[in-house]
Amino acid sequence: MGKIGFDSQKYLELQSKHIRERIEKFGGKLYLEFGGKLFDDYHASRVLPGFAPDSKLQMLLQLKDEAEIVIAINSSDIEKNKVRGDLGITYDLDVMRLIDAFRAIGLYVGSVVLTRYESQSSAVIFAQKLEALGVKVYRHYSIPGYPYNIEGIMSEEGFGRNEFIETERELVIITAPGPGSGKMATCMSQLYHENKRGVKAGYAKFETFPIWNMPLRHPVNMAYEAATADLNDVNMIDPFHLEAYGVTTVNYNRDVEVFPVVDAMFKKIYGDSPYKSPTDMGVNMVGNCIVDDDVVREASRQEIIRRYFAALCEQKENATDSLIVDKLELLMQKAEISIADRPCVAAANKKAELTEAPATAMELPSGEVITGKTSSLLGASAALILNALKALAGIDDKVELISPSVIKPVQHLKVDHLGNHNPRLHVDEILIALAISAVSSKKAALALEQLDNLKGLEAHSSVILSSVDRMTFKKLGINMTCEPKYQVKKLYHAK
Repeated sequence: MGKIGFDSQKYLELQSKHIRERIEKFGGKLYLEFGGKLFDDYHASRVLPGFAPDSKLQMLLQLKDEAEIVIAINSSDIEKNKVRGDLGITYDLDVMRLIDAFRAIGLYVGSVVLTRYESQSSAVIFAQKLEALGVKVYRHYSIPGYPYNIEGIMSEEGFGRNEFIETERELVIITAPGPGSGKMATCMSQLYHENKRGVKAGYAKFETFPIWNMPLRHPVNMAYEAATADLNDVNMIDPFHLEAYGVTTVNYNRDVEVFPVVDAMFKKIYGDSPYKSPTDMGVNMVGNCIVDDDVVREASRQEIIRRYFAALCEQKENATDSLIVDKLELLMQKAEISIADRPCVAAANKKAELTEAPATAMELPSGEVITGKTSSLLGASAALILNALKALAGIDDKVELISPSVIKPVQHLKVDHLGNHNPRLHVDEILIALAISAVSSKKAALALEQLDNLKGLEAHSSVILSSVDRMTFKKLGINMTCEPKYQVKKLYHAK
């Protein structure tokens, strides 16, 4: 278990309390635009050690009796079969996954709204599928001149064309499978329609990052820039907040740029705006729950370096331009860090140089760095996992946890029956072999018990890993980076 820098329990209590206060401020009806990931927020858990990947979800469970969820999806994204990079599934499938996941834990999903709806064929089919499954579907249309043509937006030809989403509870959470789904427009449209019905509903925005009450160049905020380098998000001082209150806070460019529009919408609907700045709109209390700033700073620095290596590999694999890499290099300079601040990098590359074959390295909680090398039986990643488990269990490195007599039949199966060209075992395969060996070997069983202790550890590979090994490292919670080069010189590299 690594060092803790964030108090999750305090967060659950403080964040839910703050949202309830915002509901009361608006008289009992609040539309909460929920940015970022509700499930599996691994970025937050990496840069805020102690923040569980489902912390935001657990926070919402504190409010489940007052809350209902509306999922927004851009109809154009359905038509384009847009894919979530982290899950490898299309946005429409992710909507269905989210509905199932919310319902499984007792959160009420009221409906799905198709934004920028223009009767796209795929969107029509998706709506029919949801309705056949008993899910309410609403349609919001593209508005010419959005978001700057306030007169047109705030008219019967603008928001007035949108179907009013019938909601039952006082807290309406607007979430989505990804960015660009129209969450804010959905909230504003609802306020327009609620006002027509005599209901003065409110709006607030939940974004975990950037953390508004942390310095602009705090590593945790810079790590957010690294995570969104492909979106061109930039952290900046909120000029509206500074002018209104004389207090320096941090926001990001898109919210600052769109605030005058949102402010104008509020004034058009209600005659006045409840907010003087984009920071005012937020309800994020994450910054108040950091308990060890040094731990968070170091975790965030590591995240920036990881993002840098990921961008280098992306550039290598997909021949993308260097813009994102250049931006991350600049961020590293601002943060005064380099790849030398990631000990496992030098260790993996040195091992690869000595063995003239792919190698890996991992930094243990003690600070010790162990390595894995390529052999006739195991790939470097599989060897690393075995060596790490032995080290964590206090088992001598020379001890053979898995007999070659167990590994060789697996290799025979892979090559002679399943058509694999590489006989060496991947990480998932070596773990299955270890689990089998644990039935008759106490030391193998002891090593297997250490799997949970791999979570959060830093590792590096001297070459780009196969998708199989990358996915297994991810499932184990290991923060793996790779050098931007392939093991062999070929034109085609299987994922």
